[in-house]
Amino acid sequence: MKLNESLREGDLRDLVKKVFEIDSFRSKIGDDENTCVISFTVDQEDPAKDLENFIEMGYSFVLDADCTPGEMDDGHYRVFVEIERTRHIAKQIFEIIEGVKKLTGLDEMRFRFFKSFKSMEATEENLAAAVPQDKNAYNIATERNVLENFSNFFSNSYADNIDMLDESITFKRIYSGPVSFDVITSGPKNEVYEGIKGPIVLESKNMAEVMFLTKTIGNYNINKIGDTFIFERDSYAVALKRKQ
Repeated sequence: MKLNESLREGDLRDLVKKVFEIDSFRSKIGDDENTCVISFTVDQEDPAKDLENFIEMGYSFVLDADCTPGEMDDGHYRVFVEIERTRHIAKQIFEIIEGVKKLTGLDEMRFRFFKSFKSMEATEENLAAAVPQDKNAYNIATERNVLENFSNFFSNSYADNIDMLDESITFKRIYSGPVSFDVITSGPKNEVYEGIKGPIVLESKNMAEVMFLTKTIGNYNINKIGDTFIFERDSYAVALKRKQ
């Protein structure tokens, strides 16, 4: 893919986040089962429009590209790209990512599928394994491990907004400050506890932190091991480390 005349290699350096999302947002031009939506997070409005134009004009298989008309709740802009869901989709997404890497100077980009807690390196192999190529595969993928979707896991949260940015998650309430965490791991509850070494902390200071998070984020069972908080829901769990 050659860069167009209006953009040169490195023009969007440090302006596009390295983690992009696939199938986290609804298609505006078709059914989600048949149309894949890719979303990029950009720091400023003009670079978001530049990225939108670059993708829409540069790839014939792109059905539509659009950026948000204004700043999102997390202070960033989103660029949405829609592609038909076919057996070529992994190769097509990878082709777009190679172009975006040239614009941004990023050596590596990662993707999060269906609002997953975990991101993966955006290799063609990983994309082929994760992104559904047809309607049936899409339905199976989005129904499997529903709680791996952070919106579903925290659907009972007291937070007014929950934002994922790169490998961090932030909970925002109108009348209190944001609370942010780095995502350590997620999965079946027993596997998460096996992966976080150490005893559950029971000191009063730590219990006070757990109570604060319960009141701020929601009535989840929360345990603390070292400096890691483990949130449980049913048989699933998410390990988060508080950002300072």
